[in-house]
This record gives sequence, structure tokens and C-alpha cells, in this order.
Amino acid sequence: MKGCQRFYIKIFDNTRCPKGVSGTCFYKKHPASAGKGTVATPIINRKGKSEDYFYIESKQGLISEAQMGSLEFHTWGSNVDHLDKPDIMVFDLDPDEGMDLSTVRQGVMDVKEILSELSLKSYLKTSGGKGYHILVPLQPSASWDAFYEFSRLVAVVMEKKWPDRYTSNVRKASRKGRIFIDWIRNGRGATSIAPYSLRARKGAKVSMPISWDELDTVAPDGINMWDALQRIDKEDPWKDFFQNNQRLK
Repeated sequence: MKGCQRFYIKIFDNTRCPKGVSGTCFYKKHPASAGKGTVATPIINRKGKSEDYFYIESKQGLISEAQMGSLEFHTWGSNVDHLDKPDIMVFDLDPDEGMDLSTVRQGVMDVKEILSELSLKSYLKTSGGKGYHILVPLQPSASWDAFYEFSRLVAVVMEKKWPDRYTSNVRKASRKGRIFIDWIRNGRGATSIAPYSLRARKGAKVSMPISWDELDTVAPDGINMWDALQRIDKEDPWKDFFQNNQRLK
């Protein structure tokens, strides 16, 4: 996949559905053993204990995981070369139930506006669910604590600027009529759905990179597996994603 190779070397969790999405699925965070194209690596957790996580190092690893029934891939915000220096910030727009799609799309543009004011270039993808994801590629320079706090403050700024539209509070009660700007995925050990990943849901929707110009024409769950395969042969909207030299100041 174009634009996907750099995501191979990120620590990831996955959702396995050996009998398809209509059967029982389970979340796999730690490997029983490394397979072809996957590598186990020890990571010190918050309690100071070492646990084995794993990452994919090649296309063979993706194929191997698919053969094991893995449908969803969720990645860390850092990669194995610099685990404690995150390089991808994610903002997940999680709208209240029944919210009009035009309101969600306005939320995307408001996030983009705030990030642009901070001189940060951002990129857009579908979630394969009910919202959009805005990603910010960064040079791996800041600590996880600084990274996490910066993303929280972006959500707080939005909440204060447009209190009737957004909340930075994860509680369901706070989302009534609002969009939760999910910044919590930017903590060490947290994951978010990877670009190009299928979702373990009916219809095989894909979390797909799209251009900003497509926001008004592509729904959050508007790209399925067949659509994604056709898009791979077209111009990559994220072609310069890993060429940015952005840093948190």
C-alpha cells in the first residue's frame, strides 16, 4: 500500500475475528509468539514490568495476521525506533448519537483551523465508523507527557471557543448534542485505528486517508474494502505525510 510502509514498525494491537464479523471477535494486545513478518519486543509498562508487544516489519506480516483472522489494526503513536518519542498525534471526532453529518464535518474543519493556527499541518482519514480522524505527523522529539498534554489542550481550546459544539470530557453525559474531541488516544500505550485498516463491522468499512477536498463527499463510513482497493491506484492524499519536519514547541 502506498503510504502504509512506515506504519509497519509501530507497536500494534488487533481485533481478530476467526469466523468473520458475524462470529466472536477478540482483542489481541500481546502475542503468544511472533509469526512470519512480525516481531515481539519487550516494553516496560507503567508498573515497571516488562511485557512483550509486537510490530509488523513487512507485507508478509500483514498477510500472516490476515490469515489468523485479524481484521482491525490499532497502532501506537510512536514506532519501535523511538518508543518514548511519539511521532503521530490523533484527534478522533466522536459525535453524539444522531448528530447531523454536516455538523461533524464542521467539527473537522474547526480542528484543522486550530492546528493551522499552531502552524501544524494535519491530515484527514475516515474512521470507518461515525466520525473522522485528524492526524498530525511530528518529528519524534517531545516526551509522551508533553505530547499528551498538548493534545489535551487543543481539545480544551476547542471546548472553550465553541462550548455548545465540543467537549474534551470523555464522559457520555458531556457529549449531549456535542462532539467529543478524543485526545486520550495520544497517551503512551494508547492506540488508534491504523490508516488503511478494515473495521470489524458489517460491510468491511475502511479507515481510509482522504484529501481535505473530499470531506464534503466522503462519509466517515463511506469507504469499503473495494473502494479502498481502487483508491490505492490513485494519487495518494498523504504522499508527503512522513516528509514533514514539524515539532512540538
